[in-house]
Amino acid sequence: MKRTLAPLKLTCAAAALVAIAAPAFAQEVNVYSSRHYDTDDVLYDKFTEETGIAVNRIEAKADELIARIKAEGANSPADVLLTVDVGRMDRAEAEGLLQAYMSDTIESRIPDHMEHPDNLWFGVSQRTRIIFYAKDRVDNPPQTYEALADDAYKGKICIRTSSNIYNQSLMASIIEAHGEEAAAEWANGIRDNLAREPQGGDTDQLRGIVSGECDIAVSNHYYFARALEKDVEGLSGKTDNIGWVWPNQEDRGTHVNLTTAAMLANAPNAENALKLMEFLTGDFAQQHFASQNNEYPAVDGIPASPEAVSMGEFKPDTTTPTAVFSANAAKAQKIFNEAGWD
Repeated sequence: MKRTLAPLKLTCAAAALVAIAAPAFAQEVNVYSSRHYDTDDVLYDKFTEETGIAVNRIEAKADELIARIKAEGANSPADVLLTVDVGRMDRAEAEGLLQAYMSDTIESRIPDHMEHPDNLWFGVSQRTRIIFYAKDRVDNPPQTYEALADDAYKGKICIRTSSNIYNQSLMASIIEAHGEEAAAEWANGIRDNLAREPQGGDTDQLRGIVSGECDIAVSNHYYFARALEKDVEGLSGKTDNIGWVWPNQEDRGTHVNLTTAAMLANAPNAENALKLMEFLTGDFAQQHFASQNNEYPAVDGIPASPEAVSMGEFKPDTTTPTAVFSANAAKAQKIFNEAGWD
């Protein structure tokens, strides 16, 4: 049986004063998740069916969850933390909220570049950040992230704010590939090429192409795939004129970010937490991530969704360790701030 705890709808300050108040189960695991997909209920139901372990879940933004875990301290009921980006997991690591896991299952199924070097977290699904463009207005779309800063694209680009964790991780990868000075030049170039002030979510960047507000947009792949699968206001039925580029296919490959899982340092149900984490690497869970949200599985051999497959094959960046997304996070934000990329 699965029990979902009341969603967290508190400010960070208020969250610091509140802890989970729920009756204990003989077998349970408490998950704090920044994933906000109702379809994940199926995932947890399957885990409970297979193990008899109830899943108690709180969903909120990662920063709120991290603040809550920190405030709860040694009495925190949280066992597993799920974030939609490595950068957020880095914040939990920096606060000392995580503990290392030991699992032959995770080690054997998750590629090395998707695991923290000290086994503090691992990726459970992949999200690629790619370049979209208007086919009728862009004859020569940028083929690399670096090319987005070229003068040829002045006034053409839509992208989210620098505070967005997806952009921070992309910047962190640029720093790793080229160094801080070159990364600063790139940030300045993007700022100069904006069609509008950074705003909205990834779907809004794609809508900007449809509306003609911009000719080029940067977005995670699954926002586009979602519009191919089901109705997305302002996007579905209007995608025929949107093309895409898998960036950097001639060098390091396309930037890949991760949904990540970790065990909390004070996990009261550590054994059950590890069972859930291992379950997330299994075929059922990996196929779930692919079919329900068009994410790419983290485990080799698991097929992507038809919509993701329709976007074609690409070379992912497997040479840049995903751990550097968190290691370079502070440098990335500093560069963004100095560039005036709000």
